[in-house]
Amino acid sequence: MAERALTHSLIYFSETLIFSILALLLLAYYRGLGRQYVKFWTISLFALAANQFALFCQNTFNEQDVGSVVDISIALLRQISLYLHILFLIFGIYAATKQQIVSNKLLVIGVSLAGVLGALAALIYGFDVESVFNRFYLRESLSAFIFGSALIASAFYLYSAKINHFSGKVFLAFCLVVGTRYIAYSFASIIFLTEDWFRYLTQNLIYIDIGVNTVLGFLVLIWMQGAERHVASTAINRAKYLGKHDSLTGVLNREQVLEKLTNEMQIAQGSEQSLCVFLLDIKRFKFVNDTYGLKVGDLILGEIARRLNQSLLKPKVVGRLSGDSFMYVVEYENEKQQLTVSEHIHALIERPYLVSQQEVHLQCSVGYCEFPTDANVADELLQKANLALFQAESNNIQSVKYQAGMQSQGRRLLAMEKEIRQAIANEEFVLHFQPQLNLKNNRLEGAEVLVRWQHPTKGLLAPGQFFDDIEALNLYSELDNYVLEKTCQIIANWYQTYKRRVPLAINITADEFQAPDFISNIQNLLMKYEIPPIYLELEVTENVVITDINLVMNTIVVLQNMGIKVSIDDFGTGYSSLAYLRKLPIDKIKIDRSFIQEVASNDSDLTIVKTMVELSHGLGKRVLAEGVETQQQLQLLRNIGCDAVQGYFISKPISEEEFTKYLKRK
Repeated sequence: MAERALTHSLIYFSETLIFSILALLLLAYYRGLGRQYVKFWTISLFALAANQFALFCQNTFNEQDVGSVVDISIALLRQISLYLHILFLIFGIYAATKQQIVSNKLLVIGVSLAGVLGALAALIYGFDVESVFNRFYLRESLSAFIFGSALIASAFYLYSAKINHFSGKVFLAFCLVVGTRYIAYSFASIIFLTEDWFRYLTQNLIYIDIGVNTVLGFLVLIWMQGAERHVASTAINRAKYLGKHDSLTGVLNREQVLEKLTNEMQIAQGSEQSLCVFLLDIKRFKFVNDTYGLKVGDLILGEIARRLNQSLLKPKVVGRLSGDSFMYVVEYENEKQQLTVSEHIHALIERPYLVSQQEVHLQCSVGYCEFPTDANVADELLQKANLALFQAESNNIQSVKYQAGMQSQGRRLLAMEKEIRQAIANEEFVLHFQPQLNLKNNRLEGAEVLVRWQHPTKGLLAPGQFFDDIEALNLYSELDNYVLEKTCQIIANWYQTYKRRVPLAINITADEFQAPDFISNIQNLLMKYEIPPIYLELEVTENVVITDINLVMNTIVVLQNMGIKVSIDDFGTGYSSLAYLRKLPIDKIKIDRSFIQEVASNDSDLTIVKTMVELSHGLGKRVLAEGVETQQQLQLLRNIGCDAVQGYFISKPISEEEFTKYLKRK
């Protein structure tokens, strides 16, 4: 007996060392990769090592009285470490298969239950010498049943999880076999506890458990190797997928679009079919990102890709080229089918997108070309579809088909873009000022800022000679920023030179007015040039207002709180609405020149202008009339109560040098 106890003690001590070393190896691995399941299995192996150490102590101090401090301490260590071993083994299996973080709350509950269960098993009947069978049932039978049930449940869980790598299947078999062993032992201990053969079996199970525990340790290592190999394989496959597909939408990326388009062209050529290549660009998508956030924008792009991919027309190629630009390729037989496809694309894009219980409405511009009529190379087809798209966007047309000659226009605009950007950098754009007369006191009220291009070879160019190109190239924002800074700089220079400041009004485009950094840019300029905000007036058209009235209202309120005046320019030519006028906290309304031209000879125009003035005054807005060119027009506007005027009768737009003559007057 003494020899057997010594043998068992050596076995338990050896297993304590082995599992401690394995746990330390896992700990080093966890620190390197940070996988939660590795941490759980590290704790599980440390608990198993503690359990084996408790068994070593139990065999070494087997002569201790029941209920003594040593006996209870060993029992507590053995029971609690066993349940912790089971708990973290299961947590590790869950974390390894689900790839999800186990919450701290669940961990605290699990550890608390393991501690309570282990303490109860150790302390109930732990001080009663006569309760040998009850102690055995609590400490051996119950723990074996719980351990076996946990392993069998883990086996079924692993089976349902469908682990692909080989180590997962081995782990499943291990849990099933060992779980069955512990369940069988638990029931046998209740029925055959007093039998000699069962006592002999219990004494020799230690040798089986050596193998079981060793296999468990190696299975953990094998699982980790298989799992990491699986992760690496998945990462490689994902990299291959992302190499061919757009990561955001799942459709083909630019390189694969061109490759697949080339293949479809070869197939179409062999079967004498024709392809139509559509290139579409989502309008005002930047506004969606700025208003709803990039995450919502990404979701909408994914929905657009899904709609195009699942189209009833069964496209040959669908891909995302960049940003909010997509390609859509179909077979066609006649031009009527091309128009049908174009209408279908617009219908797909215009269908509302539900975001946070709000409907987002989008539109797109479409440019398209034909294979093999327009080109027989994928890159050339893409280029020509892009030229057609550019024409659609520039002229605000829904769909444009490629035509010969668009390339020269594209090259001209490309050269013009370079020239305009260089003109901004070289400060070739100069400001002219059209004075505004206050009809109440006949004094200078302010001036409207107008831009001219002092071209190095073509001389002074009027806005009509370059604004269309700026709009086509979408360079309004850059020009607005340039004019804003130049205006602030001039206001500061006038004050330093003449000790006078004149309010200047600047036209702001929709793109710039709705830009996220617009307010901060204005604030920075006012601080940089030390300008009181009341000397800066911003003019926006009615079309700016209707794009997003809530956003515009918020911007105007912020500007007015800063002390900057905001006016509606060209009033009456856009989508005028008294509701807008009532809601918008604007300071001034500028009546468009088209109503002033015949105000002295056309009763209808006079009635309209008079009504505008009365309504505006009723809403607390000042009124300025543009395009005043005769004494009669001026007198009529004065008679109907107009507050201020500007036009050639007062002064044509003049240069900064000429305007300073007004500043020199007292």
